[in-house]
Amino acid sequence: MKILVIQQKMIGDVLTSSILFEALRQKYPNAHLDYLINTHTHPVVENNPFIDNFIFFTQIEENSKRKLFQFAKYIGTKNYDMVIDVYSKISSNIITLYSKAKTKISYYKPYSAFIYNHNIKRLSSTELDCGLAIVNRMQLLEPLNIEFKAIKPQIYLTDKELANSKLFLESHNISLKKPLYMISVLGSGATKTYPFEYMAQVIDQVAETTKGQILFNYIPNQEKDAKAIYDLCKPKTQNLIHFQVFGKSLREFLAITSHCNAIIGNEGGAINMAKALNVKTFAIFSPWIDKATWNIFEELGKNESVHLKDFKAELYSKKSEKELKPKANELYIAFKPHFFREKLNLFLEQTL
Repeated sequence: MKILVIQQKMIGDVLTSSILFEALRQKYPNAHLDYLINTHTHPVVENNPFIDNFIFFTQIEENSKRKLFQFAKYIGTKNYDMVIDVYSKISSNIITLYSKAKTKISYYKPYSAFIYNHNIKRLSSTELDCGLAIVNRMQLLEPLNIEFKAIKPQIYLTDKELANSKLFLESHNISLKKPLYMISVLGSGATKTYPFEYMAQVIDQVAETTKGQILFNYIPNQEKDAKAIYDLCKPKTQNLIHFQVFGKSLREFLAITSHCNAIIGNEGGAINMAKALNVKTFAIFSPWIDKATWNIFEELGKNESVHLKDFKAELYSKKSEKELKPKANELYIAFKPHFFREKLNLFLEQTL
């Protein structure tokens, strides 16, 4: 049996959807399991023992309808028995349509329902600690009679990667015998980035409470913004920040993060990756994002998060993400660091 799982776009989505492979492998131990993803997301699922092969969806297919259809026809030559389309957008609809698979599963959408044998309606809430992102993905396996299991995403680092990252940190005068914190200083965009001044206050609190060594998570083209946040921190906090120490690749970032006591800051891919490395996390959610979907595997003292809605529920009165996103800036301004100062301090004490 050959099975294809499709999850394009974001790193966090690709990592979270990788849980399906563990469940599929348990059900079909001899099946050939392929994962169709965007090239840049591969590092978070590299070495996953449940995945046999990766198929990459590139910018070429992304930017050309002709190339997309050629790619879809290529998938049709692979003779898949089953396609599980987690992405569920136009491009993956087309790929699934051309796949020739007998069993096609995706989320229900009126315009694409005819393509799939099984159209699963997403749940809008759950009481399970694993979070909606996990629950809704596992729902896709129900037509295969695979019972729900709260599988946690995992990232698989090699011994060599761990050893090299340790040497790298030590070469920059960072002691692994002392507390070490990664700060997710920037989100994936302005609407997912806690205001710089507020973030500096959070970093000051981390420094004051832990006296720990601090790393910033950023990529070279974000250095200007990261430096702006650094400049807003107190001088004694700046003395604890190793600003120029960061991973040059995503795998390097993962290996460095694995040595940290915790990661703190903007909710997003970095937080989800840290969870998959079993590193403690404290996430600050963008005020327009639905926390219930992405606060996966919340656990007091281990994986915690805060959202403006926790403190100012009256601002939300039945408004959708689409309605809230244009107001992200004013909502962020209302999301004062002092709202969660005590909660963050209690969390930091658990990391020492």
